[in-house]
Amino acid sequence: MTTTSPSASLLQRAWLRLQTRTMRRLAALARRRSQRPAHLLTGEHGEREAVFYLRRRGYVVVARRWRSAKLRGDLDLVAWDSGTLCVLEIKTRSQRHLVAAEAAVDTDKQTTLLRLAQAYQRRLPAAAQQAPIRFDILSVYLPSDTHLQPDSEPDFALYQGAFSWK
Repeated sequence: MTTTSPSASLLQRAWLRLQTRTMRRLAALARRRSQRPAHLLTGEHGEREAVFYLRRRGYVVVARRWRSAKLRGDLDLVAWDSGTLCVLEIKTRSQRHLVAAEAAVDTDKQTTLLRLAQAYQRRLPAAAQQAPIRFDILSVYLPSDTHLQPDSEPDFALYQGAFSWK
């Protein structure tokens, strides 16, 4: 395990903040020109914010929107958290409703994610196939003024081990 000096860690965090700010501004420009439905743009925005949030927490994102040719659906994000492979389902909302965003991951969605994760695992190198796998749900709540202020921070709720592998 390598340790980083405080100045290297500070530089790393500053670099990540700069990347986040730049991507937010570019995404805001793209949203203004897009003809796609608002709910799809909201979901993409949440997934993009999720990547930066997870990177700040030390995750290493290795796949976004992974699909299998034989199965329906996709894996929003796949990331390593230390030695654990994490399959993350991202749920984005532009407002907080009575029902939490993570409640949208019902048993049908869990079954779909399980099958996709098994297909993803089979494509990994043999050594990586032995790593523990965890299903996480990350709820992203975007501020209502996101389209006006691209630097506004969303709220996150991360549920590690949200449901089991079985």
